[in-house]
Amino acid sequence: MILVDSALKAREAAGTPVRVGLVGAGFMVQGLANMIVNATPGMRLVAISNRHPDRASRVFKYAGQDPVMADSAASFEQAASAGRPIATDDPRLICRSPNIDVVVEVTGHVDFGLHVTLDAMSHGKHVVLMNAELDATLGPILQVYARRHGVILSACDGDEPGVQMNLYRWVKGLGLTPRVMRNIKGLQDPYRTPATQSGFAQKWGQTPSMVTSFADGSKISFEQSIVANATGFKVKSRGMSRGLEYKGDIMEIGKLYDLDELRELGGVVDYVVGTPLTKVYCLAEHPDPKQQHYLNLYKMGSGPLYSFFVPYHLVHFEVPSAVARVALFGDCLARPLGPPVVEVCAVAKRDLLAGEVLDCPGEFMTYGEACNSGEMRDCDYLPEGLVEGCTLKRAIKRDQVISYSDVKLPPGRLADAFRAEQNLHFFGSGSPERARPAAGARTVEVVA
Repeated sequence: MILVDSALKAREAAGTPVRVGLVGAGFMVQGLANMIVNATPGMRLVAISNRHPDRASRVFKYAGQDPVMADSAASFEQAASAGRPIATDDPRLICRSPNIDVVVEVTGHVDFGLHVTLDAMSHGKHVVLMNAELDATLGPILQVYARRHGVILSACDGDEPGVQMNLYRWVKGLGLTPRVMRNIKGLQDPYRTPATQSGFAQKWGQTPSMVTSFADGSKISFEQSIVANATGFKVKSRGMSRGLEYKGDIMEIGKLYDLDELRELGGVVDYVVGTPLTKVYCLAEHPDPKQQHYLNLYKMGSGPLYSFFVPYHLVHFEVPSAVARVALFGDCLARPLGPPVVEVCAVAKRDLLAGEVLDCPGEFMTYGEACNSGEMRDCDYLPEGLVEGCTLKRAIKRDQVISYSDVKLPPGRLADAFRAEQNLHFFGSGSPERARPAAGARTVEVVA
């Protein structure tokens, strides 16, 4: 984006770079750190936090920098003021530092990411989420807190929700009405596990659970929920297309949809598998016959649904753009319009036994499916983002959706309190027996 590019160059010339702290030190942070340090003038990577600080140090060294370790506010601020890169095991030092403008949360963990996000916002920091699990599970209520604190909480450029929302906003700016926002996958198999994905993960230096969440459909469900909540679009049915394969011409993909149904729903989020040379696309209609004539002339076809697409998503290459948009222009890439529209429910990946404790998304026991919020509430589904640590009260068959009544929640988990508060805030009904009120959580202590 030329506007962002020029604004960052101006900050570089003025000697006032946007100051960034990263929470997490995994595969994506490695690429992002290298991008900020070596290819983003006008932006400074101040610190990286990880519970294993040596990992944060290795990320800095990957980017060609030699960090200092900080374990107190005094040592952190001394190093930050001197321009020294900092590795730490305490994210509070990043969230509370006057030398940080934007915190990027990159852990993929809902409860831990919630603590970090609240702490950062309560200390006046903007937050960019590379944590679709948190955004999809608690994004609407977190936006309420962001407004309360006068900061921006945003999704990121490069990842699928940001790429789709950039496309959505651009298409709307052309005068068209978007009706479908769709993602493209190369593989869909809900029964994939870290055991089946370990080879791919090892090849690319990723964790098996991360790769599994891509393959089993959980990650794309989180991503499309974020887009749905920012556009008001729904899913046609739980699970979206569930792996529908389409390898035809992207300009002809509109034939998969009934326009009257799309209009009645207001628009849908979805995905398909295998479409060549495409990563995300938008199907939109134009109400003006005169403009329809021009669109046909410009090789967009005769409608009524016109295809607009992006052939790639470049993830960490584009995240600095989101940081700059947030810090310099107050732009939120995928702000929920209000209450949740689409959420992600937990589904059994295999036959589960009473007494088993559920593992994380992207592991062996559950996968996530996007479903409309009304169904989520009416059926009391357990969110996929909150499965970790839940104890099953009864046996669950493979492919059965897990409900709150099927599990005992872990004690004292902040994310459960915020889930109850989100339901109470937007729908007037919470579940006080599941969690304590979350109102006091704005000054929560982060436990690494």
